[in-house]
Amino acid sequence: MKRSDPNANEELSLTEHGTTLTDPLQRRMTSGRGRISLLVLGAGLILIGLNLRIGVASVGPVLGDILGDLHLSATVGSLLTTIPVFAFGAFAFLTPGLTRRFGVHRVLGLVMIILAAGIALRLQPSLLALFSGTVLVGAAIAVGNVLLPTAIKSDFAHRVGLMMGLYSTALFLGASAASGLTVPLLPIVGGSWRWALGIWAVPAVLAALLWIPQMRRRPGRLAGTVAGHDGAADAASEAGEPPFRSILTDPIAWAVTGFMGLQSMSYYAALTWVPSILQDSGMPADEAGWMLSFSAFPAIITCLFAPAAAQRLRPRWLGVAAAFVLTAAGFAGLLVAPTGGAYVWMTLLGLGQGATISLSLSYIVWRSPDAHHTGHVSTMAQGFGYLFAGLGPIGIGWLHTVTGSWTVPLITLLVMLVVQLVIGGFASQDRHIRARGAHSREVVLRG
Repeated sequence: MKRSDPNANEELSLTEHGTTLTDPLQRRMTSGRGRISLLVLGAGLILIGLNLRIGVASVGPVLGDILGDLHLSATVGSLLTTIPVFAFGAFAFLTPGLTRRFGVHRVLGLVMIILAAGIALRLQPSLLALFSGTVLVGAAIAVGNVLLPTAIKSDFAHRVGLMMGLYSTALFLGASAASGLTVPLLPIVGGSWRWALGIWAVPAVLAALLWIPQMRRRPGRLAGTVAGHDGAADAASEAGEPPFRSILTDPIAWAVTGFMGLQSMSYYAALTWVPSILQDSGMPADEAGWMLSFSAFPAIITCLFAPAAAQRLRPRWLGVAAAFVLTAAGFAGLLVAPTGGAYVWMTLLGLGQGATISLSLSYIVWRSPDAHHTGHVSTMAQGFGYLFAGLGPIGIGWLHTVTGSWTVPLITLLVMLVVQLVIGGFASQDRHIRARGAHSREVVLRG
């Protein structure tokens, strides 16, 4: 069996029914019309990615206004930020069924419509509408989380490093914009936190409009792939597809899942509690909130470049190790001198988390032999991963309550980072999951 590296196969050709087919992306680039449609497709994917954190990140900055206006306790109010994370995991498992019935690209369009509806629902002056909208937002993002890597694998199979870098960068840009601009929007919308949240439905509507050409595709034939190859991922159904359960015993799939879950747990624990850590050390509340937003800027840098750099590193685990060192240094700094070097710690934390998130998303694609299996690995990694990640903020908060300090919670995060490093080392191996059917052979790739 001929071996090849999935991360560097720019000259790949496909043989089907005795006919040699060249790189479909290169074929589409030969005409002006093809280039335009490919640009629209790529822009649509990135814009969808931009929306996949906005509906959650916009809540935190105005949570105090929400609690005061609705007379909610902090415990009840915290559900507005924890429900979406658990929803990311729970609703991810609906994705395979939706994809089989409607196809990847049509479901992505529906995701943007439902996301816009969920954000708009929170405009209604009702507690039920607020929480119902939050559940809809979480459900839509969950499905979008799973499908974006699948769509990138299908449509940009030979530009995965670039597209995954852009996708993970879009996630951070969306989260940063929502967390940084929601409060400044309050004076513009008359001080209403509902409208400050509701205005974020606009980017989702724009993404849905830009995605209309992709929703009109005939299932089973992707514009960016060869019919009958990865393009089948968009088919409403496909006979002989290996079921989702076929990867549940695969060690590589579990390594990718563990890495996704651990990095998400670390990220959401930091997102929830870092401002409190800084405030309890004497930093003003507004400055503590700014420090969290500031960490997104260095994260954008590593999000963009980490996947491409990881493709070139030997041995492969060096990328995971570098992200571990940066993140651990940030948490250690918060443990030793929280306010003394806050900008340094948040820069290190942002760089490490940005690299880790982009690598965890890229491993979903790199460890899958085709778009169909990418969907399964994405469902598994993000379904189980986010269900585990939702325990992070709760567990860290509980440890703080029990111990009365942030020392034990931060040490716990550092210990979990060591576990993440070990599992990430396994996920970084140049190996595909053991695929069935047309890809029944386990592919072991030379590093």
